[in-house]
Amino acid sequence: MTNPSTPINGSPITLQDGKLIVPFNPIIPFIEGDGTGADIWRATVRVLNASVAKAYSGQRQIHWLEVYAGGKSFELFNTWLPDATVDACRDYLVSIKGPLTTPIGGGISSLNVALRQKLDMYVCLRPVRWFKGVPSPVKKPESVEMVIFRENTEDIYAGVEFEKGSDEAVLFLRLLQENFPKQYAKIRFPETSGIGVKPVSQQGTERLIRSAIDYAITNKRKSVTIVHKGNIMKFTEGAFRNWAYALAEREYAEQTYTWSQWERTRAAHGEAVANQEQQDALASGRILIKDAIADIALQQVLTRPDEFDVIATLNLNGDYLSDALAAQVGGIGIAPGGNINYATGVAVFEATHGTAPKYADLDKVNPGSLILSGEMMLRYMGWTEAADAIIDAMDAAIASKHVTYDFARLMDGATEVKCSEFADVIIDNL
Repeated sequence: MTNPSTPINGSPITLQDGKLIVPFNPIIPFIEGDGTGADIWRATVRVLNASVAKAYSGQRQIHWLEVYAGGKSFELFNTWLPDATVDACRDYLVSIKGPLTTPIGGGISSLNVALRQKLDMYVCLRPVRWFKGVPSPVKKPESVEMVIFRENTEDIYAGVEFEKGSDEAVLFLRLLQENFPKQYAKIRFPETSGIGVKPVSQQGTERLIRSAIDYAITNKRKSVTIVHKGNIMKFTEGAFRNWAYALAEREYAEQTYTWSQWERTRAAHGEAVANQEQQDALASGRILIKDAIADIALQQVLTRPDEFDVIATLNLNGDYLSDALAAQVGGIGIAPGGNINYATGVAVFEATHGTAPKYADLDKVNPGSLILSGEMMLRYMGWTEAADAIIDAMDAAIASKHVTYDFARLMDGATEVKCSEFADVIIDNL
């Protein structure tokens, strides 16, 4: 790939034997983003550069390569998502992006979804934790310490839909009526229904669960909870649960213990024996693989958050859960995210909030989401010292109560600062 703006002193990140090879001068593409994207990117890049310089005494440096998507891309190139941008994210493996406008009208329904699907980034990784001093609507936000593995490419986000009254919808409904009359009878008002198809595959499930368990093992987590609605959607979400348990028992028999195993032991030998078996397995360091119905999980992450550690779930459930958890620890303005294909190494880290165009160029909004997504990016690259420095500095910045308006209005004795000034506070605390 040729790009006249490619940094001449930088080197690409590569993948070798399934592991990232990160030079001391990596080229990392970035998408500034729309609306408030410019403000939060200017703040973020300064924090990332400063953390790397501080952690490695100037021996490492990121070489940034701007690529385009969203409104800025449309203005420059008359396209919302250029092929060159997708190619750059694929070629350089690791990249970062601000919030993007969703185009109005036909074509791409979501640039974020399109980028995830084009690069087959099947994991949406959303760590959720509380920073001391951040205002929260719950009594014990410090108990929230979870990592969500949200499947990124299937479920209703696959975009298989037919508009009410369209030729496609009429044909699909006719095929359903002629070939699957029992299922067709369940559609209450077929003449006025839009139709969506929900694909959930064994392959898609297994690669997500494998990533979640690998993460739990590497990071010494205690449990992985499979969140699903399998009591209603038995052959999609129910299958997701069953395939997840089967994979854990087949590929991670020595590292995990599953509730499915507990059920079998209880049926054969009684509950006391099953409880002792689970207790012994966990005492030996195995990771508990369990499951929760989605609606119950949404309650329990509020009432019993300390019982959740790593969560693995489908696309829509993950969307709800990640935003609900973000609300417990300060809101989506400080919630980071990453989209990853662990097989190819391709990863795009991103702000998880919208573009908030009414605040564009006001130097006002909280840059925390993108800064912490950058922290995730550094950790993914193996630059853990720089990542740890950002976490510590963010903690100190918020504890000092020098915060942007969204936190300042909810904190007693806070000093409201601009977006750029919040970055200054973080840098001062590195």
